[in-house]
Amino acid sequence: MTESAKVQIREVAKTFTSGAGETLALDSVCLEVATAEFVAIVGPSGCGKSTLLLIAAGLESPSFGDVLVNGRRPSGPGPDRCMVFQQFALFPAKTVQGNVEFGLRMTGVSAKPRREIAAEQIRAVGLTGFENHFPYQLSGGMQQRVAIARALALRPEILLMDEPFGALDAQMRIIMQEQLAALRVHEKLTVLFVTHSVEEAVYLADRVVVMTRRPGQIKEIVDIKLHADWRGHSADRAYQSVAFGRLREQVWLSVRNEIGGNELIERP
Repeated sequence: MTESAKVQIREVAKTFTSGAGETLALDSVCLEVATAEFVAIVGPSGCGKSTLLLIAAGLESPSFGDVLVNGRRPSGPGPDRCMVFQQFALFPAKTVQGNVEFGLRMTGVSAKPRREIAAEQIRAVGLTGFENHFPYQLSGGMQQRVAIARALALRPEILLMDEPFGALDAQMRIIMQEQLAALRVHEKLTVLFVTHSVEEAVYLADRVVVMTRRPGQIKEIVDIKLHADWRGHSADRAYQSVAFGRLREQVWLSVRNEIGGNELIERP
């Protein structure tokens, strides 16, 4: 493992068994993610992107291979790795404050520091003033910010995000992308991010991993960071960049060649 690797995925394969037989979802996937690196994964529907994320989170076991975090094999889920899903998964009977405090409460953090940490993360995602609101009183984008704040409150070493903005409208999705781009720099986050949007992947990531159709393997890794002259600027600035357009087209063509007739992915 390279010295700077936070996560190492080593020869991971996953087979699912059902009444119809066995399905090989992932096959010999190898990937390293460095500390404070943002890696996005794209590929055809059903190629195992989300399964790979669940294995990294310790929520699913590989059939073969393993995952190392800081050089060690985790025994299961842990507060060092937090998941943010497409569906916000908030507790409807808890306020924003209560939702953000939930993980801290479960890990035994006492009341005063729990409130302080939650307030800090609520402020970081721009929801100060909404602490006493319930999820049904919030827009979709605000609910997803609560989910992100809840994850960040645990001070995770690794943030695992599975289509976190997929349920948002186009305008809110761009705003959330910009906020995440700022947050990952401020919090020095290590992020593994699954998306169907090529444009989103190129805008946010340091590297974009393109996976093959099932069984999912890594087809190509596109280095974005070296060419990302839009870093620190708005999405509008990124879309005007010649480098952004070139990288977006490179990733899209790589994914497009893997798509079968019934599979869809967002065209940039």
